[in-house]
Amino acid sequence: MNWEPLVLTFKLATVTTVLLLVISIPMAYWLAYSKFRLKPVVEALISMPLVLPPTVLGFYFLLAFSPNNAFGAWLNDWFGIRLVFSFSGLVVASMIYSLPFVVHPISSGLSAAPPSLREAAYLMGKSRITTLFRILLPNIRSSLLTAIILGFAHTVGEFGVVLMIGGNIPGKTKVASIAIYDEVEAMNYDNANYYSAILFVITFAILLLVYLVNGGFFKRFWK
Repeated sequence: MNWEPLVLTFKLATVTTVLLLVISIPMAYWLAYSKFRLKPVVEALISMPLVLPPTVLGFYFLLAFSPNNAFGAWLNDWFGIRLVFSFSGLVVASMIYSLPFVVHPISSGLSAAPPSLREAAYLMGKSRITTLFRILLPNIRSSLLTAIILGFAHTVGEFGVVLMIGGNIPGKTKVASIAIYDEVEAMNYDNANYYSAILFVITFAILLLVYLVNGGFFKRFWK
């Protein structure tokens, strides 16, 4: 069995999750506390990947990132960046596709945090950034963990988006989900089963760990 698609899959999931955290924390903070009138519109846009078919997003990513269109040509001509059929394109598309799975848990955690935490921090002269990173985020660790795992696991399971924007280039864009599809198409069910079983076991173990941690299992065990 070729391990390259699995390595590429977890590399993509790791890079995507790290970058999503950087973007999602300030975005979630704004969603949790902003009173902007058009906030529902922003929330709807962020949540679109939850309901849209992956192939729809992948198709529009393909159009937008193509060097034959204005945005793709601008990236290619000015920065030498080609997102279509590249690992970088997979990362950008995966970030947009997995965005709600990271933003929503963090935003919900911040919304549920006691208002007294922020009020006390402000009374002590703490800035908003200090309050967020030193007080609020440490108090919503379970929400952060959930966001990290959901973003990672969702990226691991992508198929339609990565196929549309990345194609099927071995060692470059051929992730495990596409490898499974190829093996089934070629009727190599044993290889497809190996890939599928590895992904199943790893994602189940990750999700189980989240539920155990959030449920306080380890605290009860050590007591």
